[in-house]
Amino acid sequence: MQRQRFELKYIISEETALKARDFVRSYMDLDEYSAVQPDLSYPVHSLYLDSDDLRTYWETINGDKNRFKLRLRYYSTDPQTPVFFEIKRRVNNCIMKQRGGVKQHAVEHLLAGHLPDKEHLVSYTDRAQTALIRFCELLHRIQAKPRVHIAYFREAYVSDNDAFRVTMDRKVRAEPNLHFSIKTEMKNPQYSFHPGVILELKFTDRYPDWFRELVRVLNVMQRGAAKYVMSIQKVGHLAVGCPFPVVNEEDLALD
Repeated sequence: MQRQRFELKYIISEETALKARDFVRSYMDLDEYSAVQPDLSYPVHSLYLDSDDLRTYWETINGDKNRFKLRLRYYSTDPQTPVFFEIKRRVNNCIMKQRGGVKQHAVEHLLAGHLPDKEHLVSYTDRAQTALIRFCELLHRIQAKPRVHIAYFREAYVSDNDAFRVTMDRKVRAEPNLHFSIKTEMKNPQYSFHPGVILELKFTDRYPDWFRELVRVLNVMQRGAAKYVMSIQKVGHLAVGCPFPVVNEEDLALD
């Protein structure tokens, strides 16, 4: 597991996002991917997996204190780029992640239920191998399948020691994807939180004083911003094969 991290989320306007940008740049630098983009944001894609009864969806809705999500995180469909098999686990208020970078040609093979092997990894390490094995164990345990493709544009800032991270996600959109393959294009995207921007303040162990000052200056209030849950709500039964109750955005637990 990575070190325990905390994530605080806020839904802000674009005007407030520009103020946040000016404030944050006094303390942090753009990450290596944002720094080379003309608009400071790079595309992020995720394929979320869940059981037929949407176990991880309902655990988030119910606010379970010990829950996880399974997703593939990627940035391109270029065969030379990795697909990260990620477990995002929440234990009380702490966020813990495990992930291993997988070669694109192995994605469908692993999602179809085959056992993971170190040859599937882009770069072998004990940590990455452990993460991939654990991902596949959870995949089999709940019989998870691909459900929804979620994409957005991320503006990201990092501290020198990676103890703090600030991200702003824009144009969060989703489309059903029930196949064992990844894609970046969407034919009929459904937007969540739009035109709002999701501001996330992430820290390890200690909440920095300037985060508190940022929140005060922006005059914003912490709230839930569960991308997977809202995306399932937006795409509806197309992702699950049957209707389900709709939950108001304001009532969602933290992602």
